[in-house]
Amino acid sequence: MFAIKRVPNVLSGISTGLLAFLFLANSASANTKTDEESIHHISATVCKTCHKETYKQWKGSMHANSTAFKDPIHGAFYRKVVGDPGKEGVKMKNGKYPVCLQCHAPNAAKDKVTKLDSKPAYQEGVNCIACHTLKTFKGIKGKDGKLNLGLKAYEYSDKIQGTGRNSNHKLSALTATGGDEFGFAGGDEDQKPNPHLGKPVTMDGKDIPALPMESNPKQLRTSNACMGCHDKRNNSHGVPLCATGDEYMASNAKTDCLSCHMPTTGGRSDHSMGGGHSLSMLQRSVVFYMESKKVGDSIESVITMENKQPHTMPTGAPFRNLHLKVTAYDKSGNVVWENAKGHPGKTDKQAYLRLVLVDDKGKPTAPPTAKAQGEDNRLKAFEKRELNYNIPAKDVVLVRAELYYNLLWPGLVKKFGNKIPKDVTAPKLISTSENSL
Repeated sequence: MFAIKRVPNVLSGISTGLLAFLFLANSASANTKTDEESIHHISATVCKTCHKETYKQWKGSMHANSTAFKDPIHGAFYRKVVGDPGKEGVKMKNGKYPVCLQCHAPNAAKDKVTKLDSKPAYQEGVNCIACHTLKTFKGIKGKDGKLNLGLKAYEYSDKIQGTGRNSNHKLSALTATGGDEFGFAGGDEDQKPNPHLGKPVTMDGKDIPALPMESNPKQLRTSNACMGCHDKRNNSHGVPLCATGDEYMASNAKTDCLSCHMPTTGGRSDHSMGGGHSLSMLQRSVVFYMESKKVGDSIESVITMENKQPHTMPTGAPFRNLHLKVTAYDKSGNVVWENAKGHPGKTDKQAYLRLVLVDDKGKPTAPPTAKAQGEDNRLKAFEKRELNYNIPAKDVVLVRAELYYNLLWPGLVKKFGNKIPKDVTAPKLISTSENSL
């Protein structure tokens, strides 16, 4: 049973920000400084009070684990390029505020703070407020030709932005019989309290600040919600490191990012927001199968990979890659033949799908020092590709093909060593196919 807290009229003139401050000031888990009054300081745990299932999904997402404290790959690069995420005042080598925080810790970026453990809302990375206060996507191309990344690509609001499904209440307010200006019907104590109607409420014994909401489906139900961070980014030399937005535009797809990454089921959008760290997302991203037949003393195997996505596979960070393992077995399960011993990068180049970044001499290099893009044999949007293998048939009773996804190039895995957990850097098996002979 829910109970509505009737708020005295004296509170009607108090700003949303101040109400948020009053709530947080009394919260045992929040800081108690006077600069807490802004909406972007509100922790996701406040939203959890009413949105328990959504919070649970978000909590396991990379959005919730996007900071250098929680994302081991981003953290390794951040500490190398910028510094300690628990220290205030750190800057990039060019002396500027770390641009990566515009996406990875947007609430901290609003305050130009680098000590990410100084407030819960900073540590939460891309939390509820970070996305649901984005009002308008301006595009990432600035007038000076430079990219406006993350928050810089948006105009944002001090009101919660809603999808339109449950954020239009004005008619209810006009027609509420015996109610007040927010649509609360008089005497209906069983109605679920809603802080998005403009007044603070009490929910399960917890005081929730007023978090007024306005409908904004143009922002919240389209790719506009994503492109500020996921469109593209360049290094300091102007070399594209990520171009998911360009890839998407080139595909001429009619769907949008949310259709795959935040599908709606039962009226609720999936806030786990699966991507390159989600095995289930990876497993459905590529159609993968093999057809083998014996021809004389050989087995001819044709492996088909079809990218079902409206962008390159893999996409995003340039060091993400795929590799293919093909193995032939005898009747005892012993390996008779394989396309490569270990990783196929050197001996079977068609089985290693990646983007190469090169220096000014054309040699492979790391993203920060790249002067150009080199070879790129990743699967393009909706591409269907066949790989052919000729396998000696002697003693072979089974051919098995395995497709693996990797978050890092093998060289980076070796370079970072124990700084990144092995379960993060280990290849993820995303699809298999077997043919019996």
